[in-house]
Amino acid sequence: MTHRSRRRSIAIVTAFVAVLLVIGAFIVPTSGPSPHERLLPGIELDLRTAHTARGPVQYDLTGGSGPTLLTMHGGLGGADQGRLFADWLRGDGFRVLSPSRPGYLGTPLDSGRTLEDQADLLAALLDELAVKRVVLFAVSSGAPVAYTFAARHPARVSALVVVAGVSRADPGAGNSSAVRRVFIDTVGQRIAQMTAAVSLSSVLSGTLDETSTFTTAQKEQRVEEIMRDDTVRAFFEAMVRTTFPYRLRMPGTRNDAEQRRDMNLPFDRITAPTLIVHGALDGDVPFTDGAAAATRIGAAQHHWMPDEDHLGFWLGPGRVPAQDAVRTFLRQAVAR
Repeated sequence: MTHRSRRRSIAIVTAFVAVLLVIGAFIVPTSGPSPHERLLPGIELDLRTAHTARGPVQYDLTGGSGPTLLTMHGGLGGADQGRLFADWLRGDGFRVLSPSRPGYLGTPLDSGRTLEDQADLLAALLDELAVKRVVLFAVSSGAPVAYTFAARHPARVSALVVVAGVSRADPGAGNSSAVRRVFIDTVGQRIAQMTAAVSLSSVLSGTLDETSTFTTAQKEQRVEEIMRDDTVRAFFEAMVRTTFPYRLRMPGTRNDAEQRRDMNLPFDRITAPTLIVHGALDGDVPFTDGAAAATRIGAAQHHWMPDEDHLGFWLGPGRVPAQDAVRTFLRQAVAR
């Protein structure tokens, strides 16, 4: 998720505030996930903090002794979101290392504001954990850090996978009035969470308004598909939970937007095998971001999802061939 996540919150809030006026009190957590929070059956966090040479980093690490997969979550995320989005690869033998990037949850923004500082912070985390090489798995606004890490620390990257990733500068990123920011940070999170409790399908519909370029008919069909699939619906519910509370995730989200305004990513210095995955109907990070990265990274492979939005890799019917493509790519890349 990108700075458009803020706009998505406003859309959800505006659409469903009437539903919540009948609720007398808002019960919203004010702290982040518990150290051992259960996101879904079989996905339980083990949050820790590493005090690296570059600053403290909160992280979750799970899995056996296989190759390490380093996740880079998107906006309004954190270690919990990184784990949720990448846990499906744990069954393929990967150890999944999911840090909270600076400004998210338990990692202070001062640990690294710029893309370069964040990349070096993650390298320091690998040093602290005695991890030599990783597969990078980046999502949405976590992609610029992944691209930067791959360019600055090529010897530590065995492969790079980017799903719905930001790749182009956006001079207008992060522009938001003070009133709007306060609304999103306080009232907005309360309304959005209570709306999820009252009508998950309404939240899903509002989310798709911002994550897709679906027609009304396509959106209605996607809502129906997700709501009738217990596994996918539970994943969406868990995903929504990994955006709360906003106040612990907004500093990093704002910083991502600031870094994006004039960023110039070092694509020409990325040498690791790379796979770019993007939906053609992405309404959050335009498909052109994925296409640009695939063009500018030498020998990069791509998997396009013609009928999917920003979250289609996890929620849409195109998720099966897309995830299979990632598995095949990683099997070949890691075997090198």
